[in-house]
Parts: sequence; structure tokens; C-alpha cells
Amino acid sequence: HVSNSHILMVKRPLPDALELRKTARQMHATHTVEAIVEAAARIFEVKGFEGYTTNAIAQKAGVSIGSLYQYFPNKDAITLALIAREANLLEAEIMQASIIERWEEALDAMVLAAVRHQLRRPVLARVLDVEEARLPQTKRSMSGSDQIYTCVLNVLNRAGKCHSDAATLTVDVIGLTRGMTDMAGRIGEVGLEELGRRVQLAVFGYLGRG
Repeated sequence: HVSNSHILMVKRPLPDALELRKTARQMHATHTVEAIVEAAARIFEVKGFEGYTTNAIAQKAGVSIGSLYQYFPNKDAITLALIAREANLLEAEIMQASIIERWEEALDAMVLAAVRHQLRRPVLARVLDVEEARLPQTKRSMSGSDQIYTCVLNVLNRAGKCHSDAATLTVDVIGLTRGMTDMAGRIGEVGLEELGRRVQLAVFGYLGRG
């Protein structure tokens, strides 16, 4: 899940202390990094912040604490990797939806992609919202947010909706979508189709369709 509401904010560079110590390619162990990141996700979902420790993550991933520290200097670095993974999933779905020929169908699909992303793992999405606001962002996550912004802007341009203040219009559409999906996650809503319909109504109502 990517924080669309943060899209035009200036991000601080990632401190060296939070960078991966070794890349998975160098170690020929991509599966180890993936196991650690997924273990972190499951710890967040089951135990929350209190249970989120490097020892717990290592145990859940089935690796030694020493192996974990070969890749991640601390738990915040693992969290950033998890945020990046979830953001990449959303970015890919948004990009795929944005190339649909008719702009209305493209925007519908983009809204549903955002809703689906929030509801797929709602507990994890809520936790990562909190962590994303707390932690500095990597250049990779910044570029992902920029890509989502560009996708929305392009679709609105195709619709002839962007005129004097394209940036504001684009951010408003993203904000409507993000705000409604976040609130649905907070109250435990799980109905994808119903929530998707409401968000679509809000977005297209704002754009003046019908």
C-alpha cells in the first residue's frame, strides 16, 4: 500500500544506517530477504508493534538473528523494505489500469486497484500507514509515489479534466481515494465491491460526471 496523501511532500533522504547492508544478489539469497520481509508482515498482523522485534522476525522467517543482520541493520530497515514491497505492488496495478483505452474505465480500474490493495491485508495496511509517516522514505518509494501521481494525471488529461491547476485536481482525486480506503480499513470494512462503488462515486462526482 502506497501513501498517496504524501505524494507532493518533500522526503528526507534515507539515512545510511537504514540501508540494506548487503544486497540479496550479492549473497545469492533473494529468498532469505523475501522470507524476512514476509515474516515482518506477519508479525505486524498478528502481534502488532509490541511484538515487532528482530528476534521475532528472524524466528518467524526461520533464519538466525545473525543472518537477518547480514541484510538489515535494524527493524526499521526491514519495515522500509516491507513498505517498498507493498508500494511496488500497488504501483504495478495502478500502471496497468492506467493504460486502459477509455479514461473512465481506466480511472475506475485505478480506484478498484487502490481499494483492493487496502483490503487485501487491511491490518498490515493500517500499520504501514503509521510506519510510513514515521520513517524517512527511500528514493525508490518516492519514485513510486511519483509514478502513481503521473498515472492519475495522464488519465485526467485524457479526459480533458486538467486545465489551470492539474496538480491540485490530481492530488484531490488521489486524496479522495486514499482517505476513503484508509477509513474503511480502520473500521474493518471488507466489502471490495461496495467500497469500490462508493469511492468511484466520490471521485467521479468530484470530477463532475453525472
